[in-house]
Amino acid sequence: MAGVGLTTRALAEASPGLDVTFPQWRVLLVLGDEPDGATVSEVAARVGVTLPATSRQLRRLERRGLVSIAPDELDRRAVRSRLTAHGAATRTAILSYRRDRIAETTDRLPVSPTVLRQLERIAEAFDRYR
Repeated sequence: MAGVGLTTRALAEASPGLDVTFPQWRVLLVLGDEPDGATVSEVAARVGVTLPATSRQLRRLERRGLVSIAPDELDRRAVRSRLTAHGAATRTAILSYRRDRIAETTDRLPVSPTVLRQLERIAEAFDRYR
């Protein structure tokens, strides 16, 4: 619950005026994980929604300049979506906002050196996964 709350706050404060919804945020996350973008079906599978709903989200994000949609270069029957420079910058700003708020909170917690090393290893593992 706290993660959703933090993300909702980040969407409002890290990208003021952009009004990115939580479902749209999930799409930006998926597309940012894939350097070559993703097809509509790949995005739908990763976010767990239907193809029509995913297509609508992608078109909305395209109208805002966050996503580009074009025929797949290898399979002309498929459509591939990618983050634009604006989309990538927005994604980065929101992720940075979240990291900063988490750091502010955890910096105030009394943590032993052993626990701190364990947390650093967990963070490194997440960075490798991302």
